Amino acid sequence: MKTQRWPRLALMAAALFPLTLTACVVAPSAPTPHAYYDRVIVAPPPPRVEVVRVAPYPGYIWIGGYWSWHGHSHQHHWVPGRWEAPRHGHRWVPHRWEQHKGHWREHPGRWERH
Repeated sequence: MKTQRWPRLALMAAALFPLTLTACVVAPSAPTPHAYYDRVIVAPPPPRVEVVRVAPYPGYIWIGGYWSWHGHSHQHHWVPGRWEAPRHGHRWVPHRWEQHKGHWREHPGRWERH
């Protein structure tokens, strides 16, 4: 008795497809420019001068660039400024570094309710 091959293959593929999804892993990526590092001994360099171009849309706000810390390379890197749409009922709190007992703390910029 000769059976058709494609229905069997389709059935097998349908049965195995959910197993392929179990191999997917969602893991956090490498530290982002907005990652928070509790203690950095190296002071951030002075801010860079940025050329601020015309806003892409009326009402957008300029979020200035800043130095962030790359823990894996043990050095500061510059994160360029950008234009961003305002958020209703929020204000932008800029990124900042704070010196504390012989080390530096990075506080990422964020939108804050006001």
